[in-house]
Amino acid sequence: MLLKDCLPDNAAWFCLLDTSQQDRVLSDVTVTRYPAGAIIERKGGKAYAWMGVLSGLVKVSVGSREGKMASLTGVPPGGWIGEGSLLKSEERKYDVVALRDCAIARLPVVTFNWLLDNSIPFNRYLLHQLNERVGQFIGKAEYDRLLEADARVARCLAELFNPLLYPGKNMRLDITQEEIGYLARTSRQRTNRALRTLEDAMLVKVEYGAVHVLNLEGLKEYGL
Repeated sequence: MLLKDCLPDNAAWFCLLDTSQQDRVLSDVTVTRYPAGAIIERKGGKAYAWMGVLSGLVKVSVGSREGKMASLTGVPPGGWIGEGSLLKSEERKYDVVALRDCAIARLPVVTFNWLLDNSIPFNRYLLHQLNERVGQFIGKAEYDRLLEADARVARCLAELFNPLLYPGKNMRLDITQEEIGYLARTSRQRTNRALRTLEDAMLVKVEYGAVHVLNLEGLKEYGL
């Protein structure tokens, strides 16, 4: 995987930089591969880089000392996470786990801060991303408490296709029913039933190991 080829397709902010800024990013970014199930970053570790998913699928989650786990969100290719911890120079408050084999890009905090100091377009992009992230988590707190399983699965899928946070090229995502269940906090069997319901409603098309979204707005509003 050549970084200069894959980064423009998996970092919407990259094209906003001038040539010299792009050159520095390409020089400073590192890429690490992880197998499914691997811990990419642990809660409590010092944030030292902005992370982008180049391939695969990751889960952002928190856990208690008693072993209880809660998924906060999933991040498909094109998503970048961890900017809040970098901006506040604090320890990470969540685990990042590979749900499938992943390639993870890391932009060092020094380069991240340099872009903040030297690129107004990068600042605007980050501001919009932070605003969208706040709205995402407010919505998730609401639907986790108020919605039934079918609607939770619908919202989970809608999150993964958020055009600002995860600017993919199409409306198809490689994701299994088990992975959707992890993110929506539903059993595999219940996830299967929910997907069939959403498919009957012409909102998605379920393929082997993938989901094709037919009506994103319908997913966002399902169950209201």
